[in-house]
Order: sequence, then structure tokens, then C-alpha cells
Amino acid sequence: MKKLISLILVLILTLAAVSAALAEETAATPIDKEAFDALLAAGPVASDEAIAASTWATKVKEAGILRVGGTRTSFLFSQLDETDNGIRGFDAALYQLLARYILGDAGKFELTQVTSSTRESVLTEDQVDAVFATYSITPSRQEVISFAGPYYTSQQAILVKAGNAEITGVDGLAGKIVATQAGSTGPSILAEYAPEADVQEFEDDISARTAVEQGRADAYVTDYTLILNSIVKNPGVYAVAGDVFGPIDPYGIGLPKDSDGVAFVNDFLKTIVEDGTWAKIWKITLGDRTGIETAPEAPAID
Repeated sequence: MKKLISLILVLILTLAAVSAALAEETAATPIDKEAFDALLAAGPVASDEAIAASTWATKVKEAGILRVGGTRTSFLFSQLDETDNGIRGFDAALYQLLARYILGDAGKFELTQVTSSTRESVLTEDQVDAVFATYSITPSRQEVISFAGPYYTSQQAILVKAGNAEITGVDGLAGKIVATQAGSTGPSILAEYAPEADVQEFEDDISARTAVEQGRADAYVTDYTLILNSIVKNPGVYAVAGDVFGPIDPYGIGLPKDSDGVAFVNDFLKTIVEDGTWAKIWKITLGDRTGIETAPEAPAID
């Protein structure tokens, strides 16, 4: 009975923390909507010939809608604004610009929410046409799906509670309880760089951060961009412990295996890099909101 009561208390605390985290996201400083929406309205449109040359793009054109797998709770990359139901952020800009590129209207998309564990299945089961979800390109994933891109790069970082001076970098994770997301690259990277850590996998970002807040985990390892998300939303709550580490993490756009959509979407990415749209997306969604003035160079597209 005591164990049951303890489990119930943990569940209540977890749900309360998750609710608080969601409330923080809703109340967070909003993106410059006017600039974001103007950027979408000015996006390039593909020629009829380019669309006709791609089976994948033709399918989207004939359906009249771009089916996207993504998120609605990533503050910097894809965040739902409940005041107008707009979804804005770096990833959100890309898939809405792609909708405009194919269909002439950035609003012609349908979003299916995904987690780290479901990104491949929504593609293999033809539930979506593409996945935009800070989606790392890895060899194991490329056995199941194909990727366009990369369109962004990151590395791993360590999130701790603000004031935690005990963990100062990846070497300090030995013997610690470390949260990460199931289905992400986190577990394999921790196995290599922190083999003595006690790794616990969580379904999503909020659950992992909640474990750190409640003291059920000492740290949370994930992509630096996701950690930056959390720190920007919650000043004074979290901190980054040490430097980024691990291999360069290229983000790609998930597409069905061996789809000719890869070439089409890569052409789209090259277009928005060359015409300056990519840098404008970065400034509106990331630079202006994090205080980073200089846009990075867009990664070379395969």
C-alpha cells in the first residue's frame, strides 16, 4: 500500500509539473508574428515543371495539402500560439514555406504531432509526407526512411537545475541519474561519452525536464537547441553544465524511404539558402529571441 501511495504521489507531482511547463510555454515571450508571417508570404514558389518532375511533390500537389509530422511545443522550433492557432518557429517556418513552394499557400499544411519514438512510423505508415522535428540524420534511421538536408546542425549538451555546481561537464555524469529522450540519439551518445551514468529514458522533453526539476534525475542530456529552448522559456530555472559534446548532429527532413522527394526538398532548401530566406528564418526564430546576433552558416546540403 505504501508503494502504491508513493507511486500516486509521484504521478500527481509529475502531472502538476508538466502542466506548469505547458503553462510556461503558453505564457512565454512570443515570436515577432508580423515578421514571421511576412516571411512566409514572400516565400518562393516552385515551377509547375519542377513539381511535375517529382512523384512526391506531385502527390502533395494533387492532395492539396502538405501532411507534416512535427511538434507544437518546441518554443524556438515549432510552437503553437493559441491566440491565433498559428504555429511558428524555425522548423515551422520551413514546412510552411515548403507548403507555399508546392501549393502556393503557406497555410496548406496538416500537422500530426510526433515524438522521438514515432517519427519513423508516421512516414512508413504513410500518415505524413514529411517530418520536421529537429530530426537527427543517423545511419540507423536511414535504413528505414530517407532524409533531405541537413538544414541545421547541433551537438549534445547537459541541462541541470540552476545552481547545480556539482556537474560541470560530461565527465561529471558518472554515477549520476541522467535523463534523455527515448528514440533520440541521447541514449547511444551517453553510452559512448558517459558509460558510467545511470541513464533513464523518457517519452518527451517535458517529462525529462520534470524529472530534473523534481530531483528524480540529476541531469538531462539532449540536443543543445532543445536545451536552449528550455533556458530561454524559463530564465533562472535551468543551466547548461559545461560545453557541448559529441558528434555534430545534423538535422534533416524525414521523407519516405528512397523517395524522389529528397531531391525536390533539397532543391527547395538550396533555394531558400541562396535567396537569404534561411538566414531571415534564423534571425526571427532564434537570433532575435536568444540574443545571438550573427547567423551561422547554413550547412552544406547533401
